[in-house]
Amino acid sequence: MSEALGATAVLPWMRPAQEAIARAIDSDRLGHAVLLQVPNGLGGAWLARWIAARVFCRTDGPRPCGQCLDCRRSFADEHPDCSFVQPTGDSKEIRIDQVRETSAALALSSHGGSRKLAILWPADRLNRFAANALLKTLEEPTRGTLLVLVAAELGRLPATVRSRCTRITVATPDRATTLDWLRAQGAAGIDWEAVLGAVGNRPMTALEVDPVAVAALAADVRAAMEAGVAGTLDPVATADRWSRDEFALRLDSMENWITDRVRAAAIGAAGVRELRAGAHLPPPAMPLNIRALFEALDLVREARSFVESPVNKALVLERLLWRLPAIAGSRAREAVR
Repeated sequence: MSEALGATAVLPWMRPAQEAIARAIDSDRLGHAVLLQVPNGLGGAWLARWIAARVFCRTDGPRPCGQCLDCRRSFADEHPDCSFVQPTGDSKEIRIDQVRETSAALALSSHGGSRKLAILWPADRLNRFAANALLKTLEEPTRGTLLVLVAAELGRLPATVRSRCTRITVATPDRATTLDWLRAQGAAGIDWEAVLGAVGNRPMTALEVDPVAVAALAADVRAAMEAGVAGTLDPVATADRWSRDEFALRLDSMENWITDRVRAAAIGAAGVRELRAGAHLPPPAMPLNIRALFEALDLVREARSFVESPVNKALVLERLLWRLPAIAGSRAREAVR
């Protein structure tokens, strides 16, 4: 469904970035390289294509119009003056040969007499050699070219690359904004709250999944996590079952379950000012071990590094699930029950 979103789509969380970019284009201050820092699932690639359409659109009215050939080509990744670079085939990285081909294409004259543009998404997948090759293009840009890098994890980009780009940051919308936007997309009868419980506050990701299946998966994870805190879960059997299906999505659901409880605990302890050595937050906060919650959160995020690896995923999940009873002391188990 998200693939149908064109240049004139309204994504509320993108508006500040779009307005800043439009002003920079109109005043010819955009520079030769833009780094879009956009969390996964918010539409970083959509914003990069919107920039291409904004640059190439020739309508006399508001741009991009979304209807002209240049706008349609920009969103179909078919514009002759725009290169779209991303990992291909079995590769999980953007390779040096892709960057060299893109640099060569940028050096050629444009077909439409406008700018030449290249989009690298996700730019945080550039391998070391590709990043070094890109650095040469950033340091000696061809006149009339624009590089658009889209990255969720800036720490994976070399500082030398980051420092040569104009950075534009897109913030994650609040839950209410996300829900309102999803409900306005025309799909009736979907429990978007349940979907976000699995994928997190990521509207574009929510549009790309099977909402019924994802809601069921989120409920399954939620029930297992609560059973784990209560000490009634079989970690071995559960880990074995989960490892065979939707490993990454289950990690997302686990992280959302934990962060929801961290957030609830923090709100409950909003009035606390003194430093405390104990592991539990004081009343009226939730009777959960906040220290163990953060330890579990670290384990979930560490497990993400194994999503694309051949590691035994059942063992990774089992390690996580065995930690759940530590989240609760005796009084917390009573509250869970």
